[in-house]
Amino acid sequence: MINRFSGFSKCASCHLLVGLLLIHLTAVSLKTNSSEDNLISRITPLDKKYMQLQKSIIEDIARSTGQSFNGNVDHDLAVLQRLLDSRTIKNDMKSELQAMGFIMGDLLATELGMHWIVYRDHIGRSRALRYKNSSNFLFPVTMISRRREVNNLTSVADIYQKALTSITPFLDPLPFQ
Repeated sequence: MINRFSGFSKCASCHLLVGLLLIHLTAVSLKTNSSEDNLISRITPLDKKYMQLQKSIIEDIARSTGQSFNGNVDHDLAVLQRLLDSRTIKNDMKSELQAMGFIMGDLLATELGMHWIVYRDHIGRSRALRYKNSSNFLFPVTMISRRREVNNLTSVADIYQKALTSITPFLDPLPFQ
């Protein structure tokens, strides 16, 4: 005997299976994008060594052009900008561009009272700046490199200012303000 509903049940089973698969993928996607999965940890000694090496590379390049960094925001941003404008550091030099981000990150950290941390999420592991123990972060390592890689010529000073503007509303107010 032929069951005339067997075609329907196979089709319904197929749709049910596809539906369950879509629900599962959506749930996995939501979980992956959840901030609960982001892990924040301290900078390791190996991270510190790597960051210092990266900054040393940029300091050596600056010295080779007769320039140096001194910790003054305006001066150091101008040195970074001259390295770009002179094409000493070109748009395709990703490692050097990211090393410039460590220099700029130290300036931001000093000015804003932030500290370096390791930030892990579904994309990977990044070194970032964190304000106190808040969920407010800046990612200065890639602020210059990502722009330059797509020929965005925004000045280093403007990038720095944009970072300041984006995080300032989340900082503790100064006394008597």
